[in-house]
Amino acid sequence: MKPTLTVFTPSYNRAYTLHKCYESLKRQTCKDFIWMIIDDGSTDNTKELVEAWRREKVVPIDYHFQNNLGMHGAHNAAYERIETELNVCIDSDDYMSDDAVEKIVSFWKKNGSSRFAGIVGLDASPSGEIIGTSIPKKLHHSTLTNLYSKYKVKGDKKLVYRTDLIRKTPPYPIFPGEKYCPLSYKYVLIDQILPLLLMNEVLCHVEYLPDGSSLNMFTQYKKNPNGFAFFRKVSMEYSPALKDRFRESVHYVSSSLMIKNKKFINESPRKLTTLAAIPAGIGLFLFLKFSDR
Repeated sequence: MKPTLTVFTPSYNRAYTLHKCYESLKRQTCKDFIWMIIDDGSTDNTKELVEAWRREKVVPIDYHFQNNLGMHGAHNAAYERIETELNVCIDSDDYMSDDAVEKIVSFWKKNGSSRFAGIVGLDASPSGEIIGTSIPKKLHHSTLTNLYSKYKVKGDKKLVYRTDLIRKTPPYPIFPGEKYCPLSYKYVLIDQILPLLLMNEVLCHVEYLPDGSSLNMFTQYKKNPNGFAFFRKVSMEYSPALKDRFRESVHYVSSSLMIKNKKFINESPRKLTTLAAIPAGIGLFLFLKFSDR
């Protein structure tokens, strides 16, 4: 019988840390899942390591190798291949709580329906400290956007999505020479369709490694201006408040200047806000251009 949940892990040269996720999956109190590893062009011994784990036959593993496309390209590959009702991404430097699968599956079977896009759970540090803030206890469901903007929740959260819904949203765009497009692109689009159920339970333990994307966002911004400009347009269009739209416009102007896009005002979904953001956007562009980071 097909499992309920796919745990998928994009990985690029992470053989040295991937074992933490594997060990946590071996400890799961519920086995109603499959682990999908998207190897995004690794040149280390990731493939040999995974083959050894598959021979152990403790955790069902679906392994896919592709040329290096970046995190968003690995997500595209996962969403094309997942066949289970639900999916959750566990990064290659993170690991699941021992009862995370049990909590996800039981919570969804009790509360899930076609009225919801999935589940929001908590991330925690290896010591168990919640990343950011908890979710308001009396809140049953919310879009991800409202969770942060309206209810002032802070910090990374673990997102479990219905596979059919996330597959209906367009894939992340791949820009030649770039390796990153913000993953929030799909999340923003799904927010326009259905809300997420909220679960105040720790599902994942997060460790921000020096070579991880979270700690290298400044560099990502400079190296992937097309991906960020694309995302800013989407974010501008759907941001709930003027201050949010203005902030996104500032970043959009900056990224547009990086790629020398002279048509950025015409292409903006918020033309007046973009015009107002030009001075600040130029300032951000110059700051990034002459920054050593």
